[in-house]
Amino acid sequence: MSDGDYEIFEIENYVLQRGITLPRARLAYKTYGKLAGDKSNVILYPTSYGAQHFDTEWLIGPGRVLDPSDWFIVIPNMFTNGLSTSPSNLPQPFGADRFPVFTHWDNVHAQRSLLKEVFGVENLALAYGWSMGAQQSLHWGAIFPESVERICAVCGSARTSIHNKVFLQGVQAVLTGDPNWRGDHFAAHPVRGLRGMGRVYAGWALSQAFYRGRLYEAVGFASLEDFLVRSWEANFLRRDAHDLLASLETWMQSDISDNQIHGGDLERALAAITARTLVMPSLTDLYFTAEDSRAETALMPNAEFRPIDSIWGHRAGNPLLNPDDEAVLRNAVRDLLAS
Repeated sequence: MSDGDYEIFEIENYVLQRGITLPRARLAYKTYGKLAGDKSNVILYPTSYGAQHFDTEWLIGPGRVLDPSDWFIVIPNMFTNGLSTSPSNLPQPFGADRFPVFTHWDNVHAQRSLLKEVFGVENLALAYGWSMGAQQSLHWGAIFPESVERICAVCGSARTSIHNKVFLQGVQAVLTGDPNWRGDHFAAHPVRGLRGMGRVYAGWALSQAFYRGRLYEAVGFASLEDFLVRSWEANFLRRDAHDLLASLETWMQSDISDNQIHGGDLERALAAITARTLVMPSLTDLYFTAEDSRAETALMPNAEFRPIDSIWGHRAGNPLLNPDDEAVLRNAVRDLLAS
Protein backbone atom coordinates (compact mmCIF):
# COMPACT_ATOMS: atom_id res chain seq x y z
CA MET A 1 0.00 0.00 0.00
CA SER A 2 1.16 3.53 -0.75
CA ASP A 3 0.44 6.54 1.46
CA GLY A 4 2.00 9.77 0.24
CA ASP A 5 5.72 9.42 -0.27
CA TYR A 6 5.95 6.17 1.71
CA GLU A 7 4.59 2.64 1.60
CA ILE A 8 2.59 0.61 4.11
CA PHE A 9 3.32 -3.02 4.92
CA GLU A 10 0.53 -4.80 6.79
CA ILE A 11 0.76 -7.83 9.05
CA GLU A 12 -2.43 -9.60 10.08
CA ASN A 13 -2.86 -10.92 13.63
CA TYR A 14 0.48 -9.58 14.78
CA VAL A 15 1.26 -10.85 18.28
CA LEU A 16 3.22 -8.31 20.31
CA GLN A 17 5.90 -9.39 22.75
CA ARG A 18 3.81 -8.40 25.77
CA GLY A 19 0.93 -10.63 24.73
CA ILE A 20 -1.52 -8.41 22.82
CA THR A 21 -2.63 -9.32 19.28
CA LEU A 22 -3.12 -6.55 16.73
CA PRO A 23 -5.67 -7.65 14.09
CA ARG A 24 -3.67 -5.59 11.60
CA ALA A 25 -0.27 -4.03 12.27
CA ARG A 26 0.92 -1.36 9.85
CA LEU A 27 4.59 -0.64 9.19
CA ALA A 28 5.25 2.57 7.24
CA TYR A 29 8.50 2.59 5.29
CA LYS A 30 10.40 4.37 2.55
CA THR A 31 13.23 3.16 0.34
CA TYR A 32 16.12 4.94 -1.35
CA GLY A 33 18.42 3.65 -4.09
CA LYS A 34 18.18 0.40 -6.02
CA LEU A 35 18.22 -3.13 -4.68
CA ALA A 36 21.09 -5.14 -6.17
CA GLY A 37 20.32 -8.28 -8.11
CA ASP A 38 21.95 -10.42 -5.45
CA LYS A 39 20.26 -8.33 -2.70
CA SER A 40 23.57 -7.76 -0.96
CA ASN A 41 23.38 -3.96 -0.65
CA VAL A 42 20.62 -3.42 1.95
CA ILE A 43 21.00 -0.86 4.72
CA LEU A 44 18.31 -0.71 7.39
CA TYR A 45 17.91 2.71 9.04
CA PRO A 46 15.20 2.65 11.77
CA THR A 47 13.72 5.87 13.14
CA SER A 48 14.40 7.49 16.52
CA TYR A 49 12.25 8.99 19.28
CA GLY A 50 9.57 11.38 18.04
CA ALA A 51 10.91 11.11 14.47
CA GLN A 52 9.34 10.00 11.24
CA HIS A 53 11.33 9.16 8.12
CA PHE A 54 10.87 12.75 6.88
CA ASP A 55 12.97 13.94 9.82
CA THR A 56 15.94 11.62 9.38
CA GLU A 57 16.24 11.13 5.62
CA TRP A 58 18.43 14.25 5.33
CA LEU A 59 21.57 12.13 5.81
CA ILE A 60 20.71 9.99 2.76
CA GLY A 61 22.13 11.20 -0.53
CA PRO A 62 25.23 11.21 -2.73
CA GLY A 63 28.18 12.08 -0.54
CA ARG A 64 26.11 11.96 2.66
CA VAL A 65 26.35 9.44 5.52
CA LEU A 66 24.25 6.85 3.67
CA ASP A 67 24.72 6.97 -0.10
CA PRO A 68 21.89 5.56 -2.25
CA SER A 69 24.16 5.51 -5.30
CA ASP A 70 25.46 2.12 -4.20
CA TRP A 71 23.17 1.06 -1.37
CA PHE A 72 19.49 0.19 -1.04
CA ILE A 73 18.38 2.01 2.09
CA VAL A 74 15.16 1.17 3.93
CA ILE A 75 13.73 3.40 6.66
CA PRO A 76 11.07 1.55 8.66
CA ASN A 77 9.07 3.89 10.87
CA MET A 78 9.08 2.66 14.46
CA PHE A 79 5.80 1.53 15.99
CA THR A 80 4.33 4.46 18.01
CA ASN A 81 5.76 7.21 15.75
CA GLY A 82 2.40 8.17 14.23
CA LEU A 83 2.92 6.66 10.76
CA SER A 84 3.32 3.01 11.69
CA THR A 85 0.83 1.49 14.13
CA SER A 86 0.52 3.93 17.05
CA PRO A 87 -1.99 4.97 19.71
CA SER A 88 -3.14 7.78 17.41
CA ASN A 89 -4.21 5.42 14.63
CA LEU A 90 -5.20 2.20 16.41
CA PRO A 91 -8.84 1.17 15.81
CA GLN A 92 -11.13 -0.05 18.56
CA PRO A 93 -10.99 -1.81 20.96
CA PHE A 94 -7.81 0.19 21.39
CA GLY A 95 -7.64 3.95 21.72
CA ALA A 96 -5.89 6.88 23.32
CA ASP A 97 -6.79 5.53 26.77
CA ARG A 98 -6.03 1.88 25.99
CA PHE A 99 -3.03 1.04 23.86
CA PRO A 100 -0.58 -1.85 24.12
CA VAL A 101 3.09 -1.75 25.02
CA PHE A 102 5.35 -1.93 21.98
CA THR A 103 8.92 -3.19 22.31
CA HIS A 104 11.88 -3.27 19.99
CA TRP A 105 11.32 -7.02 19.72
CA ASP A 106 8.06 -6.07 17.99
CA ASN A 107 9.80 -3.49 15.80
CA VAL A 108 12.61 -5.70 14.51
CA HIS A 109 10.40 -8.73 13.86
CA ALA A 110 8.02 -6.57 11.82
CA GLN A 111 11.01 -5.12 9.95
CA ARG A 112 12.32 -8.58 9.18
CA SER A 113 8.93 -9.62 7.81
CA LEU A 114 8.84 -6.49 5.64
CA LEU A 115 12.27 -7.18 4.16
CA LYS A 116 11.55 -10.86 3.45
CA GLU A 117 8.02 -10.56 2.13
CA VAL A 118 8.30 -7.37 0.09
CA PHE A 119 11.90 -7.52 -1.14
CA GLY A 120 12.98 -11.12 -0.63
CA VAL A 121 15.84 -9.88 1.54
CA GLU A 122 17.28 -12.21 4.17
CA ASN A 123 20.45 -10.34 5.15
CA LEU A 124 21.50 -6.79 5.92
CA ALA A 125 24.76 -5.29 4.76
CA LEU A 126 24.36 -2.72 7.54
CA ALA A 127 21.96 -1.87 10.35
CA TYR A 128 22.48 1.84 11.03
CA GLY A 129 20.68 3.79 13.72
CA TRP A 130 20.80 6.80 16.01
CA SER A 131 19.30 6.88 19.52
CA MET A 132 16.27 4.56 19.54
CA GLY A 133 17.33 3.61 16.02
CA ALA A 134 20.64 2.41 17.46
CA GLN A 135 18.71 0.35 20.00
CA GLN A 136 16.84 -1.34 17.16
CA SER A 137 20.07 -1.96 15.25
CA LEU A 138 21.59 -3.67 18.28
CA HIS A 139 18.41 -5.73 18.69
CA TRP A 140 18.89 -6.93 15.13
CA GLY A 141 22.43 -8.02 15.97
CA ALA A 142 21.41 -9.91 19.11
CA ILE A 143 18.19 -11.50 17.80
CA PHE A 144 19.15 -12.20 14.17
CA PRO A 145 22.97 -12.46 14.32
CA GLU A 146 23.16 -14.57 11.18
CA SER A 147 21.31 -11.89 9.19
CA VAL A 148 23.40 -8.79 9.94
CA GLU A 149 26.88 -8.22 8.52
CA ARG A 150 27.57 -4.81 10.07
CA ILE A 151 26.08 -2.49 12.68
CA CYS A 152 26.64 1.20 13.28
CA ALA A 153 25.03 2.13 16.61
CA VAL A 154 25.19 5.89 17.13
CA CYS A 155 24.33 7.39 20.54
CA GLY A 156 22.26 4.44 21.69
CA SER A 157 22.39 1.45 24.02
CA ALA A 158 21.80 -2.29 24.21
CA ARG A 159 19.81 -1.82 27.42
CA THR A 160 18.28 1.41 28.69
CA SER A 161 20.24 2.39 31.78
CA ILE A 162 18.67 3.28 35.12
CA HIS A 163 19.85 6.89 34.79
CA ASN A 164 18.34 7.11 31.31
CA LYS A 165 15.03 5.88 32.73
CA VAL A 166 15.14 8.62 35.35
CA PHE A 167 15.44 11.19 32.55
CA LEU A 168 12.58 9.58 30.63
CA GLN A 169 10.34 9.45 33.69
CA GLY A 170 10.99 13.17 34.18
CA VAL A 171 9.91 13.88 30.61
CA GLN A 172 6.85 11.70 31.13
CA ALA A 173 5.95 13.54 34.35
CA VAL A 174 6.19 16.95 32.66
CA LEU A 175 4.01 15.85 29.74
CA THR A 176 1.33 14.25 31.93
CA GLY A 177 1.37 17.30 34.21
CA ASP A 178 -0.63 19.12 31.55
CA PRO A 179 -4.15 20.13 32.73
CA ASN A 180 -5.67 18.06 29.91
CA TRP A 181 -4.29 14.80 31.35
CA ARG A 182 -7.10 12.58 32.62
CA GLY A 183 -5.06 9.80 34.19
CA ASP A 184 -5.04 7.54 31.15
CA HIS A 185 -5.38 9.93 28.20
CA PHE A 186 -5.37 13.60 27.18
CA ALA A 187 -8.75 15.25 26.73
CA ALA A 188 -7.20 17.75 24.29
CA HIS A 189 -3.85 18.45 22.69
CA PRO A 190 -1.60 19.16 25.73
CA VAL A 191 0.12 22.33 24.54
CA ARG A 192 1.47 23.29 27.96
CA GLY A 193 2.84 19.81 28.60
CA LEU A 194 4.46 19.55 25.16
CA ARG A 195 6.10 22.94 25.50
CA GLY A 196 7.45 21.91 28.90
CA MET A 197 8.63 18.61 27.49
CA GLY A 198 10.57 20.44 24.79
CA ARG A 199 12.37 22.62 27.32
CA VAL A 200 13.29 19.68 29.54
CA TYR A 201 14.57 17.78 26.53
CA ALA A 202 16.65 20.74 25.35
CA GLY A 203 18.60 20.68 28.61
CA TRP A 204 19.48 17.01 28.21
CA ALA A 205 20.01 16.60 24.47
CA LEU A 206 22.81 19.17 24.20
CA SER A 207 25.84 19.67 26.38
CA GLN A 208 26.73 22.40 28.84
CA ALA A 209 29.54 23.45 26.49
CA PHE A 210 27.05 23.84 23.63
CA TYR A 211 25.08 26.38 25.65
CA ARG A 212 28.14 28.04 27.11
CA GLY A 213 29.40 28.65 23.59
CA ARG A 214 25.94 29.85 22.44
CA LEU A 215 26.14 27.55 19.43
CA TYR A 216 22.41 27.99 18.84
CA GLU A 217 23.26 31.47 17.54
CA ALA A 218 25.82 30.03 15.12
CA VAL A 219 23.13 27.87 13.48
CA GLY A 220 20.60 30.62 12.92
CA PHE A 221 18.67 31.27 16.12
CA ALA A 222 18.48 34.84 17.37
CA SER A 223 18.51 33.97 21.07
CA LEU A 224 18.21 31.12 23.53
CA GLU A 225 14.45 31.68 23.72
CA ASP A 226 14.21 31.59 19.93
CA PHE A 227 16.05 28.25 19.96
CA LEU A 228 13.88 26.73 22.68
CA VAL A 229 10.60 27.84 21.11
CA ARG A 230 11.24 27.27 17.41
CA SER A 231 13.38 24.16 17.70
CA TRP A 232 12.39 22.26 20.84
CA GLU A 233 8.82 23.28 21.64
CA ALA A 234 7.87 23.16 17.97
CA ASN A 235 9.38 19.69 17.57
CA PHE A 236 7.02 18.11 20.10
CA LEU A 237 3.94 20.27 19.48
CA ARG A 238 3.57 18.70 16.03
CA ARG A 239 3.23 15.18 17.48
CA ASP A 240 0.37 13.29 19.12
CA ALA A 241 1.07 13.16 22.85
CA HIS A 242 -0.22 9.59 23.23
CA ASP A 243 2.27 8.45 20.59
CA LEU A 244 5.06 10.22 22.47
CA LEU A 245 4.07 8.49 25.72
CA ALA A 246 4.00 5.10 24.01
CA SER A 247 7.44 5.71 22.51
CA LEU A 248 8.80 6.63 25.93
CA GLU A 249 7.60 3.25 27.19
CA THR A 250 9.30 1.45 24.29
CA TRP A 251 12.51 3.30 25.11
CA MET A 252 12.33 2.50 28.82
CA GLN A 253 11.78 -1.19 28.08
CA SER A 254 14.57 -1.45 25.53
CA ASP A 255 16.82 -4.42 26.34
CA ILE A 256 18.40 -6.74 23.77
CA SER A 257 18.38 -9.58 26.32
CA ASP A 258 14.72 -9.28 27.34
CA ASN A 259 13.44 -12.21 25.30
CA GLN A 260 13.27 -16.00 25.26
CA ILE A 261 16.54 -16.20 23.33
CA HIS A 262 18.76 -14.58 25.96
CA GLY A 263 16.62 -14.83 29.07
CA GLY A 264 17.57 -11.42 30.45
CA ASP A 265 21.32 -12.15 30.33
CA LEU A 266 22.78 -8.97 28.83
CA GLU A 267 26.32 -10.33 28.60
CA ARG A 268 25.03 -13.33 26.67
CA ALA A 269 23.04 -11.09 24.33
CA LEU A 270 26.00 -8.79 23.67
CA ALA A 271 28.23 -11.80 22.99
CA ALA A 272 25.71 -12.96 20.39
CA ILE A 273 26.30 -9.84 18.27
CA THR A 274 28.83 -11.22 15.80
CA ALA A 275 28.39 -8.46 13.20
CA ARG A 276 31.26 -6.08 12.57
CA THR A 277 30.05 -3.26 14.82
CA LEU A 278 30.91 0.36 15.46
CA VAL A 279 29.57 1.75 18.73
CA MET A 280 29.61 5.53 18.46
CA PRO A 281 28.50 7.50 21.52
CA SER A 282 28.98 11.23 21.83
CA LEU A 283 31.49 12.09 24.53
CA THR A 284 29.07 14.74 25.82
CA ASP A 285 25.84 12.74 25.59
CA LEU A 286 24.10 13.17 28.94
CA TYR A 287 21.85 10.10 28.84
CA PHE A 288 23.39 7.59 26.41
CA THR A 289 26.78 8.00 28.06
CA ALA A 290 30.10 7.03 26.54
CA GLU A 291 30.93 5.16 29.74
CA ASP A 292 27.90 2.91 29.31
CA SER A 293 28.68 2.37 25.62
CA ARG A 294 32.30 1.47 26.34
CA ALA A 295 31.18 -1.21 28.82
CA GLU A 296 28.73 -2.72 26.31
CA THR A 297 31.27 -2.64 23.48
CA ALA A 298 33.78 -4.60 25.55
CA LEU A 299 31.33 -7.52 25.66
CA MET A 300 30.77 -7.69 21.89
CA PRO A 301 33.17 -10.03 20.06
CA ASN A 302 33.62 -7.96 16.90
CA ALA A 303 32.95 -4.38 17.98
CA GLU A 304 34.94 -1.15 18.00
CA PHE A 305 34.34 1.72 20.41
CA ARG A 306 34.59 4.88 18.29
CA PRO A 307 33.24 7.90 20.21
CA ILE A 308 32.30 11.22 18.63
CA ASP A 309 34.35 14.05 20.13
CA SER A 310 31.72 16.77 20.03
CA ILE A 311 30.05 19.33 22.29
CA TRP A 312 26.69 18.75 20.57
CA GLY A 313 25.74 16.13 23.15
CA HIS A 314 23.20 13.55 22.01
CA ARG A 315 22.54 15.55 18.86
CA ALA A 316 26.07 14.82 17.63
CA GLY A 317 24.53 11.59 16.35
CA ASN A 318 21.97 13.44 14.22
CA PRO A 319 24.06 16.41 13.06
CA LEU A 320 21.65 18.14 10.70
CA LEU A 321 23.21 21.52 11.56
CA ASN A 322 26.73 20.32 12.24
CA PRO A 323 28.86 19.32 9.21
CA ASP A 324 31.89 18.38 11.32
CA ASP A 325 30.01 15.64 13.16
CA GLU A 326 28.36 14.54 9.93
CA ALA A 327 31.83 14.01 8.48
CA VAL A 328 32.71 11.79 11.44
CA LEU A 329 29.66 9.63 10.79
CA ARG A 330 30.24 9.56 7.04
CA ASN A 331 33.84 8.40 7.50
CA ALA A 332 32.78 5.76 10.02
CA VAL A 333 30.18 4.28 7.68
CA ARG A 334 32.65 4.38 4.81
CA ASP A 335 35.19 2.43 6.87
CA LEU A 336 32.57 -0.04 8.03
CA LEU A 337 31.19 -0.74 4.57
CA ALA A 338 34.71 -1.17 3.20
CA SER A 339 35.49 -3.84 5.79
